[in-house]
Amino acid sequence: MGVVLNETLGTVLIANRGEIARRIIRTVQRLGLRAVAVHSEADADLPFVTEADEAVLLGPANPAQSYLDVDKVLEAARATGAKAIHPGYGFLAENAAFARAVVKAGLIWIGPAPEAIERMGDKINARNLMERAGVPVAAGTREPVTDLEQARARAEEIGYPVMVKTAGGGGGIGMSVAHDAEGLTKAFEQAARAAARFASGDVLDGPAVLLERYIERARHVEVQILGLPDGTVLALGERDCSVQRRHQKVVEESPSPGVTPELRERMLAAAVKAGEAVGYLGAGTVECLVDADKQDFVFLEMNTRLQVEHPVTELVTGLDLVELQLRVAAGENPEVRPEVEGHAIEFRVYAEDPKRFFPGPGAITVWEEPSGDGVRVDSGYAAGTTVTPFYDPLMAKLCVYGQSRAEALELGRKAVDAFRVEGPKNNLPFCAELLGNAEFVSGEYDTGLVGRMRAT
Repeated sequence: MGVVLNETLGTVLIANRGEIARRIIRTVQRLGLRAVAVHSEADADLPFVTEADEAVLLGPANPAQSYLDVDKVLEAARATGAKAIHPGYGFLAENAAFARAVVKAGLIWIGPAPEAIERMGDKINARNLMERAGVPVAAGTREPVTDLEQARARAEEIGYPVMVKTAGGGGGIGMSVAHDAEGLTKAFEQAARAAARFASGDVLDGPAVLLERYIERARHVEVQILGLPDGTVLALGERDCSVQRRHQKVVEESPSPGVTPELRERMLAAAVKAGEAVGYLGAGTVECLVDADKQDFVFLEMNTRLQVEHPVTELVTGLDLVELQLRVAAGENPEVRPEVEGHAIEFRVYAEDPKRFFPGPGAITVWEEPSGDGVRVDSGYAAGTTVTPFYDPLMAKLCVYGQSRAEALELGRKAVDAFRVEGPKNNLPFCAELLGNAEFVSGEYDTGLVGRMRAT
């Protein structure tokens, strides 16, 4: 099997940076394949560059002139003899045009078909497709809302409060809640500005915005899926991503402490339906909103890539999701028996102010990672390197695994306390604060947790 994988993929170019590039390199090399890194001038001294078998400088720090320059990435693949490209997450990972360009160049795209990326990239089309497939969706718009008057009319139909967000893009950008008509004006303008940045070139009378019924006490729970070449779609457990600031995840855990076994089974089955409806291939995620009071859920969106928080699934299943991505891309149908055991928690370690969560880049003078049984650190930096203001401030992911949630929490406290980072601001104090928060420790939290913590 290894020989076939080597002959098919041979050399894999990782079109990304930092911790995710380093993490992919680790699996690529373990499988006996060559790993090629691409990097900007600002990232020349980061560990992923030296750990790859070969590295290619793309250009200046500006992502548009380096990581987002499709021609430069493809030229790097040609120059290094790469047979496949892994996009990681972010940058070009969910860019259907890039996926098509990779395939057109005769390379293997380690991800779903460009058509699947396209269908799921537009949140309105995605929710309509899911509804037709029998996957529960929230009450909301079925066509793009392009002006404020339309938004007001749709909001009255749906009923306040409503979540207002862009039809494209992700990461919580441009997303906000409107509790009344006055709040809708501000929310729509914010989403419209963000939508303009995600514009795909389609001709519309205005920016494409989506409105959905807002669940007051919601949990954000996602299901990891894997689509195989034979058409089978597997659900590999779920993750709770409800600890968020600015609608962006900061801590994730698996399994979700707020989901009953019956609800979990329904969510897993719906995720499989979603994957089948798209003809999904490779690793992806079906994101859901869970009504914590009603123990029910609705489809939120599908991420057609590897997620930042994939390590918690790997820890509770014993699977290597990057390896599965590589094998599926090579045409294999790996035998996978998805069984979840124990409990895992991931803490995203950001270079940011731990109170207001504003980015705080800077040179790292001290970097000491925790270690030991049940501790995993996926890091992109080391002492002597610099977190620059050009990219996302994620420095590392601290993951802990225990046989129970209580054991994982205790291990998390010790690991957070042992993780030393000096130089840039960092959110490790927030992680410690969270681990002492009674609501989080109880498991009975929702997406409003961080807001409540900061309001006190």
